[in-house]
Formats: sequence, C-alpha cells, structure tokens
Amino acid sequence: MNVLLKTSTALGLALAFTQPAWADMEAAKAFLDSEIDGVTTLSRADQEAEMKWFIDAAEPFKGMTINVVSETITTHEYESQVLAPAFTAITGIVVNHDLIGEGDVVEKLQTQMQSGENIYDAFVNDSDLIGTHWRYQQVRNLTDWMANEGADVTSPTLDLEDFIGTQFTTAPDGDLYQLPDQQFANLYWFRYDWFSDPEIQADFKKAYGYDLGVPVNWSAYEDIAEFFTGREIDGVKVYGNMDYGKKDPSLGWRYTDAWMSMAGMGDKGEPNGLPVDEWGIRVNDKSQPVGACVDRGGATNSPAAVYAVNKAIKWLQDYAPPAAAGMTFSEAGPVPGQGNIAQQMFLYTTFVAPLVASDAVMNEDGTPKWRLAPSPHGVYWEDGMKVGYQDVGSWTLMKSTPEDRAKAAWLYAQFVTSKTVDVKKSDVGLTFIRDSTINSEHFDKRADKLGGLVEFYRSPDRVRWSPTGTNVPDYPKLAQLWWQNIGDAMSGAKTSQAALDQLCADMEGVMARLERAGIQGDLGPVLNEKRDPSYWLEQPGAPKPKLADEDEKPVTIGYDELVESWKQ
Repeated sequence: MNVLLKTSTALGLALAFTQPAWADMEAAKAFLDSEIDGVTTLSRADQEAEMKWFIDAAEPFKGMTINVVSETITTHEYESQVLAPAFTAITGIVVNHDLIGEGDVVEKLQTQMQSGENIYDAFVNDSDLIGTHWRYQQVRNLTDWMANEGADVTSPTLDLEDFIGTQFTTAPDGDLYQLPDQQFANLYWFRYDWFSDPEIQADFKKAYGYDLGVPVNWSAYEDIAEFFTGREIDGVKVYGNMDYGKKDPSLGWRYTDAWMSMAGMGDKGEPNGLPVDEWGIRVNDKSQPVGACVDRGGATNSPAAVYAVNKAIKWLQDYAPPAAAGMTFSEAGPVPGQGNIAQQMFLYTTFVAPLVASDAVMNEDGTPKWRLAPSPHGVYWEDGMKVGYQDVGSWTLMKSTPEDRAKAAWLYAQFVTSKTVDVKKSDVGLTFIRDSTINSEHFDKRADKLGGLVEFYRSPDRVRWSPTGTNVPDYPKLAQLWWQNIGDAMSGAKTSQAALDQLCADMEGVMARLERAGIQGDLGPVLNEKRDPSYWLEQPGAPKPKLADEDEKPVTIGYDELVESWKQ
C-alpha cells in the first residue's frame, strides 16, 4: 500500500493545489486546517505567522516555475504530491518536484557540475557528497548565502540549531553547504515476537549454548541466521537474513554505507574514521586524500575489507531468500514486511513506513511484531569506531542556478523543512531532521508503534551513525566504481580480494587524475608513494593485518535491556 494514501486529505489537496491559485492566507489556512491539522510543534498563531512570511518573501517570484529533484522514497513522495502543490497555492511559485532513482540524482548533479547548464534549481542529494561540494566549490555555501544574497529569502524561523544533521552537511571549513531534508539510519531489524517466544529461545539455547537476543557482533548474527533459516513458523518458511546483491548502483551504497566500518576496516573516529575512513581512503593532516590501496596507506583492499565482503556474500547465499541476490536496494527494502525474515543486519529506516503499513508484521493493536536496534559489528571493529550509517538527504543549491531561481527554490526547501510542516512530514515518512519533532508530544504517543525508532533518535547513541565523510573527494566518480567492482565479487566472477584490489586501484586512478588536473586546488588528492604493504600493516590503526582467527565469541544482549540503556 502507498503510505500516502493513508493520509486522508493528501489526494484531495494534491488535486486542489494543482489548479492555479492566487497566493494568499486563505490557501495557507486551508492547508493548515486540512493537512497539518494540529500535527505540528507550533501554535496555530505561529503556523500562520510562518506561512505569512513565506507569502511575503515569495512575492517577487510569484508566477515563476522552478524544477527540483530528489530520490523516490516515501518522504519525497509526500513532498512532491502534497507539499509542492500546497506551496504553489500559498506562494504562487509553481514547483515541479521530480522523483527519480538516487543514482539518477547523482548523475544529473554531475552533469550540471560538468556542463554548467541549469538542469535543476535545487537538488536533494545525500550529504555523502559533502567532500565533493567542499572541494569543487560548485555549490552555494549556505552560510554565506543566508548572510548575503539569500538573506531576504531566509526564514527567521528556520532555526538551524533544531536540525539534527547539520554536522554532516558542514565542511571542514566550518560552513554549511547543504540543508537536511530527510534523515534515516541503518539499524538492525528483527522479529521481536519470535525472539521472545520461549520455545524458540529454548531451541536456540540448546543449539548454541547462549541466549537468543540482539547480536552484538557478527558471530552471533551468523549463528542466529543459521538457526532461523529453513524453520517453519506459523506455516511460513523463514530466512535468517535479508540483503541484496544485484550489480546495480545501489550495490555500492550497500558497502560504502558503513558496512566496511561496521566490519572494522577503517580507523577510530566519529563521525568518521581518521585518517582512514569507511571507504578505505586515507587523508593527510590537510584533509588531502593520499591513497585507498594498502600500499599507499589505504584500507579498501585490506584484510578487514575482504572479511567484510566475504561475510556479506556468504550470508546472502546461505541465509537469504534466493531472489535477494538479484534485487536492488529499493526492491529488497520492503521484503521484511512480507513476514518471512527473522532478522536483517541493517535496514534503512526509510523502509519503516512500508513496514508499518504491512499487516504481516504488525499486530492488530497497531504495535509492531519487530524491533530496531544497533547493528552488530565485525571482528576488526574496535570501540571508538563508527558503528553505522545515517543518510542525510539535503537541499543543495548549485552556483550554476540563476540567483532568482535559487531564491525561489530556497523558499521551497525551507517550506518543506519548516516547523509548521515537519511533524506531519515525519509522521508520513519517518525520516526525522528536527530535534523538536523527535521530542514532540505527537511522537510520545506514536513511539510504541514504531519498534524503537523514536527511542533510537532520542538516545545519545544516534550521533554515532553518520554519512560518508569528507575524505571522499569526488563522490559521483568514485561511487560508481564500488558497485561495478564489488558486483564482480558478488556474482563470483572474481574473488573478494581481486575485486577489492581492482576497486582501490580504480579509485586511485580517479584521484591521480584529480591531482594532475589540480581542479580541487589545495584540497585535492596528493597520492602517497607506494610502499610494501607490510609497512602500513605494521602501523597503528588502519589498514589492519589479517587476524589469525576471524570468528570471535558470539555475544547477544536482551532488547529491553538495550532500550533501557538508551534512556540513561
């Protein structure tokens, strides 16, 4: 079921707001009455004041048509189908909010960067590109923009301090380059009802000698996956793992989205490992990338990286539904909602919305049969390392966009992230960006229906999940190398070691070209000379030498005990 259809007024609003309308408070009040309907942290007077500011600020741009783009997830569907037409009715600025695949968003962004042609007036692209935007300086520096050219279209109620993801959209120069629009983490997902069943618990304890619970490490995850795979529960054949493996751009995200750091490939450091990050890229003390292969001090083809890929392949082959190997990110995401998956190492929480809409994994009283918890970590992982990924899709204004069009798009970006709108948008998409929303009375009431999602975002732990950091000098060019090379390992065309050797060599090829071209100036790559890998493997931190035993003692924790620790 499309989650948007569960929003009672969404379809009517979308139809009504597609018709030309004069921008005025009547349209704003109709929107507040029928769509927001009190699901906000603001009083009605403050809602109307915020809408009045948008109307006044948009006056110079009334009648303009702007084009913006984002990936296709529930949150952006709500923006495109409900909030964009509402904004048009309220301000008179017509918004075409396109929804395309995430890989296509990056491709369009790259084309605009290379050609200088204004394809879109604003992009919602992941903060994973922060290193790219900072080095190329082709996007508007929002700190400067809000203080200068964009001051007249920057809302006095924007309240940047209320956003939970701005540390990920701030570059090493201390300036903000992107405004968070939606945010979601990769968390461990499991069937709480099955894990709590006394008979199943007894069977597991008898088979493995320890308690069934949330796995703390990969050894326990593997045991649990083996235990559940092939069992029949309530007439359903169960699988102990869910993942995806198709050679597709989304396969790269499956690895760069912290899988390698969860395995323990990189260095300690939050929000990202330094000097070696979760891509295996090493930087020097000036944040200049110096290598990705072990012989330059990188870790992309290190023993920990090989371990990470081998585990993913084994679990996909042995414990996941056969069709999973041919699935992409978007195809695999809703599968746990079908009711035959016992656990998933990391579930992008953007898929919580369709889970909530699935009768197969929800109780009749609206509470879930599943729960969310921190993902377990691999044998190379050490305390102080990054523990998971957090996607922060963020509004980005290119310098190639004419100023008037950028101003109109900036108004729309602020509208869809405003305090008036944010609680309702979060209610639909469950991709939190504001602290005030997470701690709102509305989510006090809804928390027990969301399987730990609210508790996670209210916990101090949430800051330990982070997007790709600033070590990556050109995300569009480097990201495509991951899925192409690791796809060879997933398909069996190459060993994991051979695929990762090629991957790091290809990444260094891109970085070498950037270094020769000098287009990133003092921020660009300066590759190390190659040395015998043993030199780097003997140094502290990443890259790490191969462990004699990669199977550590399995450890689990009770879910209720874990949640209590978040409340302290």
